[in-house]
Amino acid sequence: MPRVLVTAEVQNLETWETHFRTHGDLFKQMGISTMEYATGPGNRIAVCGDTSDLDAYMKVFQSQATADAMVQDGVKRETVQMFVLDKALKI
Repeated sequence: MPRVLVTAEVQNLETWETHFRTHGDLFKQMGISTMEYATGPGNRIAVCGDTSDLDAYMKVFQSQATADAMVQDGVKRETVQMFVLDKALKI
């Protein structure tokens, strides 16, 4: 199952987290049942989830609904980076 990591800078961490928690329907459309996330210095966020359908994830991620959600959440769109985690180091 593909794992996707998204990082970005937001205007305000508390506002972002409050609004982020309301987007369950978008995450379900992306084929995700659980999202893990963290906040860090400089108003940075990281969001990670396993998707059952990478094509659906990409389609929803690039949709107007997601763009609108990011505006509501205070995401600085120009800082958004996405990574499909497709490599592993077994130790």
